[in-house]
Amino acid sequence: MFGLGTTLVAQNKKAPLKNDKETVLFDVSMTCENCQKRIEKTVAFEKGVTDMKVDLENKTVQIEFKKTQTTVANLQAAIEKLGYEVKIHKEEKE
Repeated sequence: MFGLGTTLVAQNKKAPLKNDKETVLFDVSMTCENCQKRIEKTVAFEKGVTDMKVDLENKTVQIEFKKTQTTVANLQAAIEKLGYEVKIHKEEKE
């Protein structure tokens, strides 16, 4: 008897890049729950957005996105299109 064994190893060409995500925090001129909901509904569907947190109390929007699919400028423009002033959040130094 003669046996032949082979092993095939497939490469996953669509494996995610290890460092393809980035997070940005914006200060946004929202004033009410309707503003918050409007931003959540619209920006969450922007290309490349993987996670988003809208904090009405602190007037911030934190967005996690894929760097290969969008940019900070594109995300900022998407919020500005809704009629809000948007700036990249700067940490205050103590």
